[in-house]
Amino acid sequence: MQIRKITLSGALAFALLLLTLPITSAQVVINIDATAEVKPISPYLYGRNNSFSSTDPNWTLPEADLVRLRDAGVRFFRESGGNNSSKYNWRRKLGSHPDWYNNVYYNSWDQTALTLQKHFPNAQGMWAFPLLGYAAKSNAANFADWTFNRSQWWEGVNQNLAGGGVPNATGTKAKTEGNTTLYLQKWNADSSVAILDHWFGEKGLGLKKEGIRYWNMDNEPEIWSGTHDDVMPKQVSPQEFMQLYIDVAKKARAKSPDIKLVGPVTANEWQWYNWDGKPVTENGKTYPWLEYFIKSIAEEEQKSGVQLLDVLDIHFYPGTKKTEEVVQLHRVYFDKNYIFPEANGVKTINGGYDNSISKEYIFARCNDWLTQYLGTDHGVTLGVTETGIDESIAPSVTAVWYASTLGEFMKNEVEIFTPWSWKTGMWETLHLLSRFNQTHSVKAVSSNETLISAYPSINAAKDSMTVVLINRSPDQNQTVNIQIENFLPLKEQVPVYTLSQLPAAETFVSRAQNALKKSELNVADNTIPITIPAMSVTSFVLRGGGEVTGVETETAAFQVFPNPTWENLTVKWTDSDFEKISIIENSGRRIYEEKLAKSQREITINYKLTSGIYLVRLTGSNGRSVVKKIIAR
Repeated sequence: MQIRKITLSGALAFALLLLTLPITSAQVVINIDATAEVKPISPYLYGRNNSFSSTDPNWTLPEADLVRLRDAGVRFFRESGGNNSSKYNWRRKLGSHPDWYNNVYYNSWDQTALTLQKHFPNAQGMWAFPLLGYAAKSNAANFADWTFNRSQWWEGVNQNLAGGGVPNATGTKAKTEGNTTLYLQKWNADSSVAILDHWFGEKGLGLKKEGIRYWNMDNEPEIWSGTHDDVMPKQVSPQEFMQLYIDVAKKARAKSPDIKLVGPVTANEWQWYNWDGKPVTENGKTYPWLEYFIKSIAEEEQKSGVQLLDVLDIHFYPGTKKTEEVVQLHRVYFDKNYIFPEANGVKTINGGYDNSISKEYIFARCNDWLTQYLGTDHGVTLGVTETGIDESIAPSVTAVWYASTLGEFMKNEVEIFTPWSWKTGMWETLHLLSRFNQTHSVKAVSSNETLISAYPSINAAKDSMTVVLINRSPDQNQTVNIQIENFLPLKEQVPVYTLSQLPAAETFVSRAQNALKKSELNVADNTIPITIPAMSVTSFVLRGGGEVTGVETETAAFQVFPNPTWENLTVKWTDSDFEKISIIENSGRRIYEEKLAKSQREITINYKLTSGIYLVRLTGSNGRSVVKKIIAR
């Protein structure tokens, strides 16, 4: 991980500010369809980086940390260590730290993997295959940072001082560079993938490979000449990197066919599009870096028949500190209408620098490239294995940002999400969503998506639905009217759990000790009004099996006959404002729907119904609906 600053014109920032302030007291309508856009939710969205220590051979997981991790529902652990993974030597249990003089320290992936599988046998762990070509050899040539300044951070911690370097009092470049041969050794593809034998082989540690299927292909290779300039003062070409990638990927796949290869692990928004500061040029054509990566993978797969990519992985480190921008960051990934204030790399997408381009939708672009080069059934999913927002962001804003991102990833089938920075508000959010969310995302449409979002999910049996509501207003409660189709909730008092007004200090300790505020919601129909607090995340679970209430009368205003019915059903009404008619099973699933003409007052429906109880509903443009129960025999 690195902090990467991005500049932005004041005019663009001000324009975006105007676009992202739709704060209004008007009621927001949320339409949820329990049978539309049903998509599985990956359990690996509930992930973290660096949950275990591996720098102390005597370390054990503290009980408080164990409880917090379990109760928060962490199900995916990325433990490779970011930049420190590029020169990791699993044989010697040593890592070279590029962000700390390149000093070499003890680092046991064996220890963290064994700890993970002992305490979290059903979780998934992820480490990395180094591709850089060098690995830590010895800590005997470390820079004496304690003697120098008692190991305090200063701007020169990135100077290459391991190996006998001479520090420079200012800047990031040493007066004399250290000798890399004193602390590093050559490291090839065979050495990288041999960890699979060490962990899972016949004479290995006995780890379960089904619990460690995912492997990062190194880390942020586009900036190696910055992070690892001791061995790469000049950035390797994208073509040379692809050969490094392909070599390791093929050898890893040969050893473990079920492995999940996760790459290219891009550093930030600029690097999504640029390699060594610019788009990739090949054979007279220019490509954004991620497009070129996908294209190269596709070409090699066609030649070799070996699958070289399972999860397309990126990192994202926005720099904004503004609340109104932070709470919209989830839109960077898929929203084709969102103008991103920090758009920078995307402006180079066509070559040159086009300042008029400001819409990222990076994952939507990647999905298009994957389909273009690998075909419609490519099977490659998406992941974000590092991200973080500014430390100054308030906990409630952090919770809204994190929940919004999780929600977008749920409904767009992202497979992996492991934030790097972990701030107050994230434990609480992770616990709320991992505890109550169901297994499949379903469609929700908000009348004001910028302000209020809903992320509903349903279980496999389709008899339980969780609704997550997010209010992005900084200071106003919002009244929301939820209208649910194809799911009939029971009439009952439903517990509601909310995160709002979180304090600066961490509040999440366990499932029993946290900051969730509990209230109750009276559910009487599949139209549910609720008021949610400012800057909040709210979740509640609905049980299926109820009945829709509405106007059910034997008057001439709404007649359905014959009832009981068999096949032909006639419906008559006197009002003029109904726009559609539908038939709903008792489970809540809509099985028939037809639009109505404005002057229409009668319809005959030729639809054969099986035995059971059904509901006939007339719906108007103003949201008004009338419902009548019928019996089919």
